[in-house]
Amino acid sequence: MKHSPKSQNTHHIKQFALDAGFSLVGIAQAVLLNDEMQNFSEWLRQGFHAGLGYMERNDDKRLDVGAILPGTRSVVVVAQNYYTPHHHKDSAHHGKISRYAWGDDYHDVIPAKLERIADEIKRLDPEAATKVYTDTGAILEKQWAVRAGIGWQGKHSNIISREIGSWFFIGIILTTAEFDYDSPMPDYCGTCNACQQACPTSAIVQPYVVDARKCLPYWTIETKPDKDFPPEVVQNLDGWLFGCDTCQDVCPWNRFQKESSEDRFQPRFEETTLNLNVVKQMTPEEFSTRFRKSPLKRSKLAGLQRNASALDKQQKADENDE
Repeated sequence: MKHSPKSQNTHHIKQFALDAGFSLVGIAQAVLLNDEMQNFSEWLRQGFHAGLGYMERNDDKRLDVGAILPGTRSVVVVAQNYYTPHHHKDSAHHGKISRYAWGDDYHDVIPAKLERIADEIKRLDPEAATKVYTDTGAILEKQWAVRAGIGWQGKHSNIISREIGSWFFIGIILTTAEFDYDSPMPDYCGTCNACQQACPTSAIVQPYVVDARKCLPYWTIETKPDKDFPPEVVQNLDGWLFGCDTCQDVCPWNRFQKESSEDRFQPRFEETTLNLNVVKQMTPEEFSTRFRKSPLKRSKLAGLQRNASALDKQQKADENDE
């Protein structure tokens, strides 16, 4: 049976993406995200985005990717597995680092791979235009991952794949080229609510809905260094210095995760935790050198030190209670 040029190009570009080092690839038709935007707008209305004011802008682009790249026909979605077979070391006066931040910053790893795929699309279709994104623009990346059949949105709001669980980054390529399109997969969370039960701050206020005002990654990564944690956050830091993985740690779909093929996501210096005293005494020069091209630089030194002080205070209070 002879395949059409469009089908051949679809197969080729998917294999090209896998050969570039991505774990999964799917392609969705560029349509208006009417239902998804309705849910997103309701989430904003309830204030669940906390202090992330940028989410209130560019609704037109989130609804219609054609407002970003006119004439967009296809949304190519890739997943980059970042799982490495290491665990947090249970050490006193240490703070846990979120798994995604153990190695290099994904913003320094993924874009070049996406550009290679974009160049290949333009080689196949010289008239095609492309634009790549890695958590860098007003795009509903998770919703496009669902549309492209990468996985379903779990009750913790992360995308879950039957093949690689939820430990992955999402990359997006918008293009005017046309391909065969994938279909969304069913939701396989079923009656499981392990993530909701395990959340240290009860930030998963209902299945599929996270209130950032309670979420540890919001407080330990996104808030400005001069913003102190509220008492209910300090009391429930659960050992986290930067980010939080609890909802993913307990997800049954992550039990059979495969190791990432990307060495840059291995833990730097084999560290999955940081000594709180070392962080509190760190100089700007040491911070800049130690966390160059690391996700931890996002919190800035003052922010990381605030986190360390809050966590140290909580750990000492727990020791006194014992």
